[in-house]
Amino acid sequence: MSEADHIERFAVSAESESETKTVVESRNFEFVVDEPSSLGGTNDGPNPVEYLIGAWAGCLNVVVHTVSEERGIDLESVKIEIEGDLDPRKFLGLNEDVRAGYQEINVRIEIESDADEEALEALGVEVEERCPVGDNIDNPTPTDVAIEVA
Repeated sequence: MSEADHIERFAVSAESESETKTVVESRNFEFVVDEPSSLGGTNDGPNPVEYLIGAWAGCLNVVVHTVSEERGIDLESVKIEIEGDLDPRKFLGLNEDVRAGYQEINVRIEIESDADEEALEALGVEVEERCPVGDNIDNPTPTDVAIEVA
């Protein structure tokens, strides 16, 4: 069996409703990406960088539960807090020397379980290694952005 036989393709399509508001479709779901009013948006949904860390939280939740089950760790609760600092000057065209994305992202996963500290540390290491969204945030992913005439 080749590597290609193990690949799952995920896709979204999106359409602009305004300068800040985008409607995104994925499978049978639709969601809105927008900016808060303080950034000129209509505040109809989270903004792109909030969705990014929200996607990471969702992925971490799945991986925490998957790895815990594999390791025989019973979970009573899982709470995930993610925050990051973003300098908007590059996005706004004010400074080419700063990074456009998050400067740093901090993740805190609080687990309620009877497992000991050593088991939870090992769980954390494996969760970080196996989380697809975290992998895409931690490592460069080849991209190709093309603008085409409609």
